[in-house]
Parts: sequence; structure tokens; C-alpha cells
Amino acid sequence: MRIRRWRDDRGAAAVEFAIIAPVLILLLIGIVEYGLVFNTQLQLTGAAREAAREMAVTGDPSQARSAALGSVAALSPALTAGDVTFSSATCTAGSEVTATIGYDKPFVTGLFGATVHLTGTGTYRCQG
Repeated sequence: MRIRRWRDDRGAAAVEFAIIAPVLILLLIGIVEYGLVFNTQLQLTGAAREAAREMAVTGDPSQARSAALGSVAALSPALTAGDVTFSSATCTAGSEVTATIGYDKPFVTGLFGATVHLTGTGTYRCQG
């Protein structure tokens, strides 16, 4: 009986998978985290646009803040009216008003840190 020690490739696939699996799992988690952050950024930008539009039409900051918070109901426990700011408190006809919303998005896994700060902005011309 002849013993083959160096040419035996049994278990090679398992070893290769064990080497590559952590990298693939980390890549998959990164893709999911990026997707969630990107989705939140889109929601914030839409809410800021909604707040700026409401401020441009009505001129009422509290009503505009309510419109912004209503459009991002998924973020409402952590997002408050104090997170919505405007470039000016009044909206005169012909000028522009910019709404800015700041939000600290927590990561799901915590592998890339605890949170990332996101900012959504929207600008509209005031109607008067």
C-alpha cells in the first residue's frame, strides 16, 4: 500500500471555503448596510423637499415640520421636529427657502461603527 501525503486533495474545497467565507459574508453585510443607509438618505431628501415645499406654499414652519415628519413615518421615533431647520423663518415671495434635515442613522450590525450622520436638503421658491 502506497501512502500519498502531499498529493491528497481531500478537504481542499472546505479549506478554501473557510478562507473565503468571512470575506464574502463581510461583503454581503456591507452591501445590506449601504442599501439601508442609501434608502434612509433618499427618505430624508424627500422629507426635506416636502418641508421646503410646504414652507414655500404656506409660510408656516410648524406646518412644514409636520409635513416632513409625516412623510418619513419609518424614522419618526428617532426623527423629531427639532431636526428640521429652515434657511429663513419667513418666506417672502420670490425668495428661496431651504429645508435641512439631519439624522444619525444607526447601523444594523455595528460592524462599521454605531451611526452615520445623514443630511437631506430641499429648496423651493416662495410663493408669497
